[in-house]
Amino acid sequence: MPKVLIVEDERDIVQALEYNLKKEGFETHKAYDGIQGLKLASETIPDLIILDLMLPGINGLELCKKIKKDQKTENIPIIMLTAKSEETDKIVGLEMGADDYITKPFSMRELIARLKAVLKRYGKKEKPYKPLVKFDDIEIDVEKHAVTVLDKAIELTAKEFSLLLFLVENKEKVYNRERLLDNVWGIESAIETRTVDVHIRRLREKLGKAGKYIRTLRGVGYKFA
Repeated sequence: MPKVLIVEDERDIVQALEYNLKKEGFETHKAYDGIQGLKLASETIPDLIILDLMLPGINGLELCKKIKKDQKTENIPIIMLTAKSEETDKIVGLEMGADDYITKPFSMRELIARLKAVLKRYGKKEKPYKPLVKFDDIEIDVEKHAVTVLDKAIELTAKEFSLLLFLVENKEKVYNRERLLDNVWGIESAIETRTVDVHIRRLREKLGKAGKYIRTLRGVGYKFA
């Protein structure tokens, strides 16, 4: 039975989510603030977390960041729930490692459908484990979630790391924005494709001279070569 952790301070929403998720065969755990949510994420290791953005204690973005930085919980998919609908909020949430983003008010049927889709994609993405991935001056330590260029540590967000790893593992292959969203973020085109451009630009800046390996094919997409 898949476990879902609900981190939401509005009790009526928690009750509605619990009721509908249990009907669909999910085991549920709940937390009404960020501190309790962080504790339960580590203790229960759920299959997925539904996380509200505006939380007491630790806000949703900071909690997402902490979950993705902990080796014990970094691979748990996260769907963010929030009343905010601005694109900037979506981009920040995705940068912190969220896998999908749903704004309130939302359809319970849609949320559950997207939850199942995220879980399905995570199940398909299991690959042979590679602890170290290298390309010229770039070295990616998958286990430590660390990147170095010429032995210098590079600080990347969770999504920047995932994007770089995907591009390096699929070097010479061209991917348009939609395919990168689907493979790296695990979401469909409901999220603005400009999110990819923002991450590519920031990734190039952080990689310095090694950023030249991320190439743009105008009108087509991106490739690592």
